[in-house]
Amino acid sequence: MKRNLSIWTKLFIAVFCFGIAIVGFMLKLPAVFRGMDKEMHAAFYFLAAAFLNILFAKRNLIIHTFIFCFLYVFGYTIELAQEYSNKFFRKRIHGRFDPEDIASNLQGLVYFSAVWIVVVALRFLFKKTTTATEMKVR
Repeated sequence: MKRNLSIWTKLFIAVFCFGIAIVGFMLKLPAVFRGMDKEMHAAFYFLAAAFLNILFAKRNLIIHTFIFCFLYVFGYTIELAQEYSNKFFRKRIHGRFDPEDIASNLQGLVYFSAVWIVVVALRFLFKKTTTATEMKVR
């Protein structure tokens, strides 16, 4: 089933999901999840990259690179916002600026990019092989 969403629909979906993510990142993790903070950062950024690449990039390397950079800056900005809001509200409602969180965000992005490159390369090779086979049949 193939759906062609308009660019505005895709942008609405992305902005809505990132709005939820911002709220989620600004709240302090429940005690149960605090030991898995780094893994959760990597997983979120892996999944966010997958979501945005499926929604916008498909197999376009330039768009993929833009998404990678956007998510990295987004993660850095969230960390800065956490630190600022701790000073602004004078009550710790969430985490603090943590360079290890940024490194985990980057790790998730790099892992997704590795998977994305392999998938795109395999699709390219498979398409080329299929096209060559079809040409021989004719």
